[in-house]
Amino acid sequence: MLQSDNPEFKFRLTRLEKWRAAGADPFGTRIEALMSAAAARSLHTAETPHDGGPSAKVAGRITLLRDIGKLIFITISDWTGKIQIGLAKQFLVPLWDQAKLLELGDIAWFSGKLGHTKTGEVTIWADNFGLAGKALLPPPEKFHGLAEIEARYRQRYLDLTANAESLDVFLARSRIMSSIREFLAGRQFVEVETPMMQAIPGGAAARPFVTHHNALDINLFLRISPELFLKRLLVGGMERVYEINRNFRNEGIDTSHNPEFTMMELYQAYSDLAGMMELTETLLASLAASRHAVIHATSTPAQGIKLPYGERMIDFTPPFQRIAYSDLFLEHVGVPMTDHTAVQQRAAEHGLADVDKTDHDVLAGTLFERLAEPKLNAYDQPVFVYDYPAGLCPLTKRKTGMPHLAERFELYIAGMELANAYTELNDPFIQYETFSAQLAGLKEEDSMARMDHDFIEALCHGMPPAGGLGIGIDRLVMLLTNRTSIRDVVLFPLLKSRGAAGTSHASTQET
Repeated sequence: MLQSDNPEFKFRLTRLEKWRAAGADPFGTRIEALMSAAAARSLHTAETPHDGGPSAKVAGRITLLRDIGKLIFITISDWTGKIQIGLAKQFLVPLWDQAKLLELGDIAWFSGKLGHTKTGEVTIWADNFGLAGKALLPPPEKFHGLAEIEARYRQRYLDLTANAESLDVFLARSRIMSSIREFLAGRQFVEVETPMMQAIPGGAAARPFVTHHNALDINLFLRISPELFLKRLLVGGMERVYEINRNFRNEGIDTSHNPEFTMMELYQAYSDLAGMMELTETLLASLAASRHAVIHATSTPAQGIKLPYGERMIDFTPPFQRIAYSDLFLEHVGVPMTDHTAVQQRAAEHGLADVDKTDHDVLAGTLFERLAEPKLNAYDQPVFVYDYPAGLCPLTKRKTGMPHLAERFELYIAGMELANAYTELNDPFIQYETFSAQLAGLKEEDSMARMDHDFIEALCHGMPPAGGLGIGIDRLVMLLTNRTSIRDVVLFPLLKSRGAAGTSHASTQET
């Protein structure tokens, strides 16, 4: 049987049988007329008597239990907070034996009059209760220290019960996503869904996960981006579309990368990079102001919209800083971005291989990532980096009069890339050329070496000029909730297998 060698499990099984012997269902049933712990606490006022206040009925997990003979004090927790329950033998004589069976971790309901103890603790003095879900294993001690971090990720259900801060983060994440949807609805965007499995992985330069469809006997790819399908919708006349959903990239894992992650990606017809910059700035400032209000219990920031992130404060007050890619390149790489010879020399100095055979923009991009991008961590406000080398941006419109530059920005906050936006390329001839250049040199069997001819055909039917934007939701939640690891904001992050003794949640925890 499960946990058959665990003495605590065996002991709790005896309690389980006692509940059943008393005629109670230890795993409960529907409970009517419940209120949350927060709602029950709000009923208590300065005029509430010690034990004769309004009636309340609550349910939750027992997180504290003090048995002092003829009186038991219990604290239960639900997702709105905690409330104390007082059980006195004189008022619960028929149920007193069952009251003595309650244990830490049990889920139970209680009804009674609201009041308070001599010390002023808001308390429901129970006149009835019942078990709603028997815990056969004890709750963990409160997680603490680095040694417990992996356990929190592997058994998130325990983390949520033991750490109120963790629950708060994921409730905040839900509110943030709702706010994004409300904001976009206010700008007449419509939410859509595009395929998760694609015959040709496109929209980004990333290694896909491969799967196989048995009925059709074909390989498919978990999407690395929804971009090309969302643009097809622009062709079809859906002028403002967005999707919030998962992308999958078969690449590394670190504090800001998880192989499956949530993106918000949108496209707006008749807009451009400037429009996307305004939208991004307004949206993020709005989200940060809402989060500021939650933290400080005020709706009007006194001195700008500032939120803590690690040991620093990030200022989300518009306008955000704007810096040209070429200016950062010159400052931190030390040579002009357009000087091919100088870029090759700097690349060789930094150990890049085959500098004379590598595309100039690729060399420049690698140097930027190594030398300039880390410097963006020094800014205590969001920074738009704009006008990227065109060779790095096969889906982006070229800057008028400057074809070596693409109308693209990336938004960095605390040195972390949060958003990526373009003036979208809608010329099918140029798109075919940039795809061809991107795919040149890849082996024919490479899953990334296939051109999406249907997308080119869609462009031939006419796509309106447009702006496009992608925002990493996980990273956004990290910034707004002051969490410096992506694993703290993903409910079930991907983890390395812990061996045969581990659980078998293969999709998220055991790979």
